[in-house]
Amino acid sequence: MAVSTTSNARNTRKAHSSKPARNSPVSAVPPIDPERRRALIAEAAYFRAERRGFEPGYETQDWLAAETEVDTALTVGVPSTNTPAMQ
Repeated sequence: MAVSTTSNARNTRKAHSSKPARNSPVSAVPPIDPERRRALIAEAAYFRAERRGFEPGYETQDWLAAETEVDTALTVGVPSTNTPAMQ
């Protein structure tokens, strides 16, 4: 039984589709240079620590919160209101 070329073309398009599958996790963060992203996160984590008076023991929490903050700002496309303007 032969498969029609229309069906094959349709399957090929699905395999190369730019749209993600409905149930697959999607990163909402647009492409950014990894080193630039790391620098933005480090800066945001620093300002979080500064607001706390640099009390030790919260470095991981600061980093993870800053990571979320930066990724959200990149997704929305506006700087976060919690940190100085990102340049």
